[in-house]
Amino acid sequence: MKPPAPPAVRQRAKPVPTAWRGDLKSILISRNEIRDRLKEMAAAIEADHQKRDLVVVSVLTGTVLFLADLIRHISLPMRLDFIGVSSYRNATKPGQLVFTKELGIDVQGRDVLLIDDILDTGQTLHRVIGKLRQLKPRRIRTCVLLSKSARRVKKIKAHYVGFEVPDEFVVGYGLDFAERYRNLPFIGVLKPEIYQQAAS
Repeated sequence: MKPPAPPAVRQRAKPVPTAWRGDLKSILISRNEIRDRLKEMAAAIEADHQKRDLVVVSVLTGTVLFLADLIRHISLPMRLDFIGVSSYRNATKPGQLVFTKELGIDVQGRDVLLIDDILDTGQTLHRVIGKLRQLKPRRIRTCVLLSKSARRVKKIKAHYVGFEVPDEFVVGYGLDFAERYRNLPFIGVLKPEIYQQAAS
């Protein structure tokens, strides 16, 4: 069972909560839209992994909210582990990718569901998949909340995608800027002056 194609999200006139109006220019994806889409993704994952020994591997740290909400809708037996990756030398510019946490679970011969928050250039997911393949899983499936195809450098597609988003600086629902905004229950677009000040 394939999940429905990810909806392409465009800027809409959704009111930003008062506390965040100084930082956010819009809400891109609402809490309810996220909730509904995760149910669709979970159903597709269940259909694709029936009777499998599933290991869920989540990339730290932006996936935490997405992961927690998604797996609540999946009734399959699973094991859960995390892999730590750091790919930013400052708040806005990617640097050399470094693995900061290794897997503790043996994935050899098992199905792996690799979860990340956003697929943009594809370089992080490409490196993580390469590392997982060295551990000889039976197969790897990838699952991302957001896909930003406009920034893709590596030819890589995720098997399960929540939303296709425009080339904007998105925050919330686990995604951050300088470790802020992760707790937002929606996906918002950060005002350019916020991240431009940090880059200058």
